[in-house]
Amino acid sequence: MQQFSNQEIAELKSRVDQIHDLLAGRGEESPVATLRAVDSSRPEAPQKTGLLDQLSFSIQMRRIRRSHFGSAEMSGPVWDMMLDLMLAGAHGRVLSASDLATGAGVPLSSGLRMISALERRGLVHRSIDERDRRRTIVRLTDMGTERMATYFDKIGAAWRNAQTLAA
Repeated sequence: MQQFSNQEIAELKSRVDQIHDLLAGRGEESPVATLRAVDSSRPEAPQKTGLLDQLSFSIQMRRIRRSHFGSAEMSGPVWDMMLDLMLAGAHGRVLSASDLATGAGVPLSSGLRMISALERRGLVHRSIDERDRRRTIVRLTDMGTERMATYFDKIGAAWRNAQTLAA
């Protein structure tokens, strides 16, 4: 399997952030309909409407993630690691613990604690790199992959629902 460089991880993280922004930009119409009605008398209403849509969908995504993963802390650098692992797996690549920490913007010691917590929850698995035994390779487990896939299924459904409401 091919491995990601730190630069590739940073580029992938940037792409994921762009996708997140794109999804958030699609917005959810119903929760902000009342706010739109209030703001429609102001000249800057169209700009605020887009912002309100983004905020609403971003909050909805966070709530879906919290309910989907239960008590597991899935935000910030931990979430970045899960996204990096999902993308790496989809491309047949592997990431080391140091790659994950770098991609998430945390020190290696913090990254290792986060990886340990994910491993205790059965979402990731660590193994020694056979080519360089000093490196630890981290992969999503089958359960981790399934949880991520079903989360994105739920986000997709919420997005389609928002699009239906907007039409």
